[in-house]
Amino acid sequence: MSILVLGGAGYIGSHAVDQLITDNYDVVIVDNLKTGHRQAVHEKATFYEGDIRNKVFLQEVFRKEKIDGVIHFAASSLVGESMEIPLDYLNNNVYGTQILLEVMEEFGVKHIVFSSTAATYGEPEKVPLTEEMRTEPESTYGDSKLMMEKMMHWCDLAYGTRYVALRYFNVAGAKEDGSIGEDHNPESHLVPIILQVALGQREKLMIYGDDYPTEDGTCIRDYVHVVDLVKAHILALEYLKNGGESNIFNLGSNKGYSVKEMLEVAREVTGKAIPDEIVARRPGDPSTLIASSEKAKRVLGWEPEHTDMRDIIGAAWRWHSTHPNGYDDKNEK
Repeated sequence: MSILVLGGAGYIGSHAVDQLITDNYDVVIVDNLKTGHRQAVHEKATFYEGDIRNKVFLQEVFRKEKIDGVIHFAASSLVGESMEIPLDYLNNNVYGTQILLEVMEEFGVKHIVFSSTAATYGEPEKVPLTEEMRTEPESTYGDSKLMMEKMMHWCDLAYGTRYVALRYFNVAGAKEDGSIGEDHNPESHLVPIILQVALGQREKLMIYGDDYPTEDGTCIRDYVHVVDLVKAHILALEYLKNGGESNIFNLGSNKGYSVKEMLEVAREVTGKAIPDEIVARRPGDPSTLIASSEKAKRVLGWEPEHTDMRDIIGAAWRWHSTHPNGYDDKNEK
């Protein structure tokens, strides 16, 4: 029996596949390679290139492979872009998940672990955020993920399809040996953008606002190492296999770092000056987002091991410094 990883050629998906194979799972990957990379596909996984919205294609995968459970990373995930092309996001994220759930029901697959997001909460009333807090997304992306959670809830009630939705905050880092990592185009995440400045690929880091009600005036975010994150997905899968009920968990470090703090750690790790410039705030950026992961620790037994920001940025730096052009680098061809 195999675990189907949707989006297994992407940043988090490729790390999940790598860990699953290390843990002796048989893995099947489906990815349309729109944002994923063929070079990130693990050589020991079975790979199908295609789109989960293509029901005939997905049925064929389920027919050929004995799927025991699904880990679902296949979704569009840029907040700003989701506000510009909302129908694309709803089609890819919500409709794609509808097709997936239909095929899972057709083939009797009853376990799914789902990559959700802290964007389901919207502007927090207080921090740290817990799973019981209200969900009022302020972007199409966040709302699409909340719709996906609700679809799984109704499928649980109707068909007994058990799910775990993992709402994460900021993911960073890379596999410790630097063999796989983060490669987005365009890049929108803080850590790789800082490291692109360190590599001379950007002139400077633009810091959006230094007048927030935080200690140094810059936004505070919660970061979790990608390696720790994927371990939570596997624990969630095992939780469902062992008869666990459908559930929702936050995944974070329970600690916040400001933009300036992240920049200082990156300067320390890379030994580079990394110039920066303060510019106007971006609309809609909350000052502080920090997760409470106590529920995941209590129920799943999840304990993040890489909580020192030097470890997270250090792992990312090993990837970016050896693959300055990502998977398009000449040593990957």
